[in-house]
Order: sequence, then structure tokens, then C-alpha cells
Amino acid sequence: MTHTPTDSLTRDALAVLQPGFAGTTAPDWLLHRLDEGLASVALFGRNIQSPAQVAALTAQLRAVRPDVLVVADEEGGDVTRLEVRSGSSFPGNHALGAVDDPALTRAVAAELGRRLAACGVNLTWAPCADVNSDPGNPVIGVRSFGADPDLVARHTAAYVEGLQSAGVAACTKHFPGHGDTSVDSHDAVPRIDVDAATLRARELVPFRAAVAAGTKGVMSAHILVPALDPDRPGTLSSTVLTSLLRDELGYDGLIITDGMDMRAVSDVYGIDGGTVLAIAAGADAICVGGGPSDEDTVTLLRDAIVRAVQNGDLPRARLADAADRVRALAVWAAGKTGTAPEADLSIGLTAARRALRVTRTESYVPITSAPYVAAFTPMANIAVGDETPWGVGAELERFFPGTVTATFRDGDALTANAVQSAGDRRIVAVVRDVHRHPWMAGALGTLLAARPDTVVVEMGVPQAPPSGAMHIATHGAARVCGRAAAEVIAGKDAGG
Repeated sequence: MTHTPTDSLTRDALAVLQPGFAGTTAPDWLLHRLDEGLASVALFGRNIQSPAQVAALTAQLRAVRPDVLVVADEEGGDVTRLEVRSGSSFPGNHALGAVDDPALTRAVAAELGRRLAACGVNLTWAPCADVNSDPGNPVIGVRSFGADPDLVARHTAAYVEGLQSAGVAACTKHFPGHGDTSVDSHDAVPRIDVDAATLRARELVPFRAAVAAGTKGVMSAHILVPALDPDRPGTLSSTVLTSLLRDELGYDGLIITDGMDMRAVSDVYGIDGGTVLAIAAGADAICVGGGPSDEDTVTLLRDAIVRAVQNGDLPRARLADAADRVRALAVWAAGKTGTAPEADLSIGLTAARRALRVTRTESYVPITSAPYVAAFTPMANIAVGDETPWGVGAELERFFPGTVTATFRDGDALTANAVQSAGDRRIVAVVRDVHRHPWMAGALGTLLAARPDTVVVEMGVPQAPPSGAMHIATHGAARVCGRAAAEVIAGKDAGG
């Protein structure tokens, strides 16, 4: 591709964007923008078919810009892009927190990093350092290591170290902490109404640990924390990004925004207005593309940034500083390419097995033939998405050919259908955050009254008391979590 001369202001405006695109190969417009100064490209599930295809795609990008930052929204666990169609080979944070072995967390993150690096991804928007202090949280949940700040801190640090040992930059999120919220910022602006002392003793503890561990990125949250800034959400607040994160916590790496197309920002400021405010507040890179993923979005944001500098709303030096930080991370990541050592390929399943919490009643009788799996399925949040399969049915089929799975949602004639359809098969009830869904809890209670020999598998946060003849808490819905639970149900686990 011929080099396109672009003025330094426009190049800097492009450098701070982390856009997405449609398709599994890079469109011409994206390659053209890379030539003009775009420094990062974000991959989502829609861009990913296989590791070989992703490797070819990232090679296509690097043929134009060798030091491009290729970003994935890959957390492992419930939020996976690399394995969006199969479910993750790695348990998520809540499972790792349940085991509470930082060496295991480091090993899992290192192997995930190795697989990302092998297909050309060198920055991932992970780990979540949110303290899940509100068990009703609709968007964090099993993406958090847990509710104890010190536990979250030691695993956040281990995860950062593991990822970056594989040459993949970590982006610790969602600063200053999205755990104590009852609203999903994809939909509206959440508030955290606690005083600054509580924030420092709880929310900020894992972020301090991440900074100490050398995290290359920190992602801001679109949450309103009145104790810090009564007017603007964290992503748009210089008090949060500059005074707190840069000055008080001493963080010197890349500050990346959460998705600017999320309604907490876009509904109020527009994605272009929000982008300018975020950079002015101290953000260095703009995450966009989970929703809008076309050339027009990139052009809109580039032009909004250039215009803001020209009319004095955004200091030129602030934009230059942001662009320089992006390029500095690109240099670090480019220097790490191919450095990831071969690790334990089965570490994810090992971790998932260790995370299980199994409770059996004295009357429990093992399942010996193909069961009926009743999957009580809540609406997926946007971060997780509804493309990724989850549950135990497919894994039980490996042990019990002929296993039948049925999905039940709020509003279905749940329990009668499940009991009738199961016939004389044993029932395995799969739930996800049963404590957050009254319809699910009600259906499960009625089912257990009719069939007390039912096995219950909780694949969300195990907040409700154990129930059923056997109860398995997996602490997440990754594919390996389902595999580990199926092993126990089939009596194939080490203790079974």
C-alpha cells in the first residue's frame, strides 16, 4: 500500500482510536486508516472463526502497520471472543478467586496470553479488577474474582503478570470499580453512592495492585461516583482519570475508555462528544466498535477530535500525549512478539475442576443413564453476549449419549414442562445467578418439590444456598466449567 501523507494532528487523532470492523478479513478502509495513522484495531466475536483465521487477519493488518496494537475483548470465562462459538477453555475470574491460588491464576492468564499472542493479538481488555460487593450486579458477577478486596487484588496482580509474561498487554478494568452497581452501563449510568474512604478501602485496592504489577492498560468505567465527581462519569472525569489514577495511584500506562457507544455515555454526550471529553479528562485511547463498526464511525471521531483541538476545546498537547502513550505501548508489544513460552495446555480444565464446590445429600443416588437437562436461561448481558454456548448438556452427552437438553426462559410454563418432558429420566437443572432471578428460583423450587433427586448446577455466582440432591457450584459458565461439572455428575471426577 502506498504511504498516505497525513498531517500530525490527524495522525494523532487516528492514533487514539481503537475501532472495530465487520467481517473476518480487514476491509480496505481499515487498511487505509492504518496507513494514515490508526494505531489500534479491536477484534470482537464477529471477526473470529479460528486461530488460523485470526493469525491471517492480524498478519494482514501488520503488513500495513507492523507495530499495530491488535486488541481483543478476551477475559476467558464467560466473556470470550477467541472461543466465542465454543465456550472458553479457561474458567473466568470468579472460579479462580474461589480456588484462591495466585500461582494458578498466573498460569491460566499466561496460557490465555500465549494463545492470544500466537494468533497476533497483543492487547486484551482484561482482567476485571471489580470487587463484586453487590451480589445483584447485572454485568460483573462471575467476571469478578470475588467480594473481598484483598483477594481481588492478589488475583488481579497475578493475572496481569501472567498475561504480560506472554507478551500480551493487560488492560485492568473498570476503573474506579464497577462492582457495587445494580445497573449495567451498557444501558444507563450506574451510580456508586459511597464515600471516598470506602472507595479507597474497597474499589481501589485491586487497581493499586494492578499498577504495582505493571499493568500496561487501565480501562475506565462509565459510572458516576459522586464522592469523586458529582457531575461526570469516570470515563469523562479528570478527577477520576488524572487526579486519582495518574496522580494518587501513580499510574503511568495507557488509559483506555470502556466502549464509547455504550448508552451511559452515548445517550448523554454522543460518541463523538464523549470521545473529546474523555481525552480531555485524561483518557489516551478510545474503545469503540463493539456496536458501530464502520468507516463512518472512525471518520466521525477523528474529525471530532481534530475540530476540538482546532477550536480550543481539547489541548493539542493532551492529544499528543495520548497518541504518544498509544505508540509507546505498540513499541513494547511489538518487541514481545513470539516470546510466549509453551505452557500447560490443560491448565484451564485443571483450574475449572479445582473451582467446583460440590454438596451432596445423604440420599443422593448417582446418575447412571442419559439424563434430562433443564437449562434455566436468563437474558445474557451485552458483555457476555448470546453467541457463546454454555451449560452441561453437551458435556454430559460425552458420558451419557442420548442426553436431552431443553432451555427454559422467564415466562415459559417451566416446571410442568420439565417434569413431564423428563419422564423417567433423572433431571439436571442448570441455573445461572438464581439469586438474581425470582422466576428462576420459583421454577427451581417447584421442580425440586416434584423431583427431589434432581442435580442442580449453578453456573453463576453461588449466592443462593445449595439445593437439590447434589449441588455443584462452578463459579462460571465457561465450557471447561461445564466439562468439570459433567465429570462429577458422571462420577468421572477424581473423587467420584
